[in-house]
Amino acid sequence: MAFLANVSVAQTMWKEAERPALIPLPQQLKWEKGRFDLKTCKFIVLKHKSLVKEAGILKKMLANLGLNLKISTGPVQGSPFILLDTGRVENATFPEESYQIQVDAKKIRLLGFNRKGLFYSFQTLGQLLAKDQSVPACTIVDWPAFSWRGYMADVGRNFQPVALLKQQIQVMAAYKLNVFHFHLTEDIAWRLESKLYPKLNAPENMLRNKGNYYTEADMKELIAFCKARHIQLIPEIDMPGHSAAFRRAMKTEMQSDTGLHIVKNIITEFCQTYDLPYLHIGADEVRITNANFLPEVTATLEKLNKKIIGWEPGGNFTEGTIRQLWMEEATKVSRNKNIQYIDSRHLYLNHMDPLESVVTIFNRKIANLDQGNENALGGIICNWPDRRVAKAEDALIQNPVYPAMLAFAERSWRGGGKPGWIANIGRVESDDATRFAAFENRLLVHKERYFSKLPFPYVRQSGMKWKFFGPFANAGDLSASFIPEHQGLDRDQLPVAFEAVGGTIILRHWWAPEVKAELENPQENTTWYAYTKLWADQEGSKDFWIGFNNLSRSYASDSPEKGTWDGRKSGIQVNGVPIAPPDWAQSGLKGNLEIPLTDEGYEFRKPTKVRLKKGWNEVLIKLPIGSFKGADWKNPQKWMFTMVPY
Repeated sequence: MAFLANVSVAQTMWKEAERPALIPLPQQLKWEKGRFDLKTCKFIVLKHKSLVKEAGILKKMLANLGLNLKISTGPVQGSPFILLDTGRVENATFPEESYQIQVDAKKIRLLGFNRKGLFYSFQTLGQLLAKDQSVPACTIVDWPAFSWRGYMADVGRNFQPVALLKQQIQVMAAYKLNVFHFHLTEDIAWRLESKLYPKLNAPENMLRNKGNYYTEADMKELIAFCKARHIQLIPEIDMPGHSAAFRRAMKTEMQSDTGLHIVKNIITEFCQTYDLPYLHIGADEVRITNANFLPEVTATLEKLNKKIIGWEPGGNFTEGTIRQLWMEEATKVSRNKNIQYIDSRHLYLNHMDPLESVVTIFNRKIANLDQGNENALGGIICNWPDRRVAKAEDALIQNPVYPAMLAFAERSWRGGGKPGWIANIGRVESDDATRFAAFENRLLVHKERYFSKLPFPYVRQSGMKWKFFGPFANAGDLSASFIPEHQGLDRDQLPVAFEAVGGTIILRHWWAPEVKAELENPQENTTWYAYTKLWADQEGSKDFWIGFNNLSRSYASDSPEKGTWDGRKSGIQVNGVPIAPPDWAQSGLKGNLEIPLTDEGYEFRKPTKVRLKKGWNEVLIKLPIGSFKGADWKNPQKWMFTMVPY
């Protein structure tokens, strides 16, 4: 199926008179008068007989919606039809992957620059389709701003079954992402089958999900699944770092002479087994003790006609190695016109609060450019759940994979964005807030229409508007109270320092000042207050997402102490009544990467029930901070809160 046709089209939020919500939004879109009724359509007509395969994809997609069309290689008379064609797309800035859609009452014309462009036109057509199986008249001319639009899954640490990977790849295809980065090997386990060295896959050499790895048949199945959806699978065999599993199995270090010989054999075996143009060799977070290791690996791969990708900062690469940027200091590589690169800086989903992730990625200017070029290929969002998960699906439940993927699809296809890394929506009624709210409207339509059975940790937040009071110097006493807490106070009369929009508000990010949050000049040992009013039509309990920290799934962070929301003595009251924190399942647990998170994140625990009265309800949130440093690097201080109706 070309788009998520397994979900009923009836699950839609828009009314018939409203325009469809498209993600990514096309580069050029003009709505016309009238509609094409697919129920009266009988034929898919081919301009070229070579498009029979593509016609079959569209036919299957529509059949999943109860529409049975025939494929015709000649003209049809007296019946509305869909015409498939390939050729030059008028006015496309970047022709590769471009497509054009023209809809009127009598026909739908789908034109792709190539087969990939035609496939993308199917994805957009699926989103145009209304509940009554009609398509609004329109003209679309569309193309991507960046040629690489990717998503990375780390299965070295936490194994994911093939079916779960296919689910993610299917969503990628529906939103025009075209690179699946498959991180296969880690200190934890070597997940790629080697028939030359089967000890690599032996259960005793794995620390998690023992005995789980991808066979040759699994890999070929995934490669074919990606290829059918015009997605390039890029495998990563990490070397010479992140290789403890290799050392346990082979009883030698990768950078030893013996280890290098084995690595070359593994590379040769891999390249002879799988028809793939790229191999990612990792090479970051490691001390290079053998200066010849990466040059010899590079020479081996070049002899095998493979293109090489490596992390930057990383090893001693040649200029011919494509760099995947993961830290800000890697930016200098982008100035070398002999080097191609992919942007993954501040695109790690495991470090992001779900609501923050959509905001940050929507704001993002990939590669610091409005659009790609010969050097700036594009970007890849990455999911690195270093911490053990209780079940494979938790990699998608505890990390905002699908909401972030849709935001990234919008930004990587459309281009644009804002300079810097920005974690806040913007000030109330600002242009930034208005643009984000428009995207959020489309995002929530897609959540309702396509993700009712998939994890999608996101709710509307653009309607949450906060007034902030402060800062108040607390001299290190996080329990100190100040004027906004006084009972009987008319808080609407207090001086407001600023107003902000969002369900998650970050005052200071743990990566400040690189990541811009709400406070331009945050100070240690201060307390802020956030204040808003919520309307309820009637008295009763309402579910809310409430939280005061976002534990990275990569750090061995401590769980909150019993009876607290966090380690900062943050608090929330509604109508003067304090809202008690959850009864943590692992209260006070010292950070341990081998113990899965259970309820530490609002997005993967039961929502908090809050009693509301009829009419206006006052919400006051207390936000103290001591030192910005945190207890240690595993427990960084992301000064923030989340409070939003669920």
